[in-house]
Amino acid sequence: MVKFYYDEDADLSILKDKVIAVIGYGNQGRAQALNMRDNHLDVIIGNIKDAYWDLAEADGFKIYPIREAASKADIISFLIPDELMPQVYEKEIQGELSQGKTLNFASGYNIGFGLIKPPSNVDVVMLAPRMIGKYVRELFVKGEGFPSFIAVENDASGRAKDIVLALAKAIGSTRVGVLEVTMAQEAYMDLFTEQGTGPIIGRTLMAAFQILVEAGLPPEAVLIELYMSGELGLVFQTFAETGIAGQMELHSQTSQYGSISRSLTLKFDPIVEHLKKIFEEIKSGAFAEEWKKEQEAGYPKFKQLKELSKLNPLAPYEKKVIEGLRRKKREKDP
Repeated sequence: MVKFYYDEDADLSILKDKVIAVIGYGNQGRAQALNMRDNHLDVIIGNIKDAYWDLAEADGFKIYPIREAASKADIISFLIPDELMPQVYEKEIQGELSQGKTLNFASGYNIGFGLIKPPSNVDVVMLAPRMIGKYVRELFVKGEGFPSFIAVENDASGRAKDIVLALAKAIGSTRVGVLEVTMAQEAYMDLFTEQGTGPIIGRTLMAAFQILVEAGLPPEAVLIELYMSGELGLVFQTFAETGIAGQMELHSQTSQYGSISRSLTLKFDPIVEHLKKIFEEIKSGAFAEEWKKEQEAGYPKFKQLKELSKLNPLAPYEKKVIEGLRRKKREKDP
């Protein structure tokens, strides 16, 4: 049975005399570094010399080249993009790992699919916030929290779980609760959401737009009704607060009857089969291998897909709606 861990299950004093190197000062890196520093931990930054280096300096951190930061650290939080990790690990991190150190990831991808294989004499853990970096910081500042997944892949010290729980408390996640999974499980779930449920929602919205516009309804009004009012986002937020069935009570009886009765006519099996195929490609490592080859080839297919995505027929109407809904705000706050 799964278990949630909270503030009372984590001890920040474990990190008191540790140097924590945050490698990568992007969205997650900056948010987590600031939160940990606010908890009076010794945080340094490792980064290449770019705009993020300048931002870390402006935020008052000690910042070093990646290898030097890894060398100085007891705990290395490796927070750069997944596709860059294997190369950076091999060149900058691997040689600085020694007994007693902890290597912490925010994603299970590279460990789960065997793309990075740390030595057995270091702790390997994962602290994976289920929240974008912007809100990791904003929720922390407001005294609130956000859920995270934690994992212990290798426990060389015998205290790896205590360390990752302390890190979770340091960034504010145990205020709400963290859940222990494996790094492979985190990778499976994350990729599945991105490749399975997300595209289905997106394609459904595009199909609905097409049907309603072809029926003569104003495109801009259709977009507002479907998602651009922000109501759909709030419905999903309510899913998180009350569950799917619970949020139904916030709608009219007409809405509830129509939604429930028509959902029962939706053919479920084709959706299940499609999602099963997606999951098998993820779990087998086929997607990871495909993505690795795409990177090695210089991203030719990815570039084509990005260009194709720009042909989205909804985009011109989305722009009109955005401009229309923001006009009053611009007039108020020039």
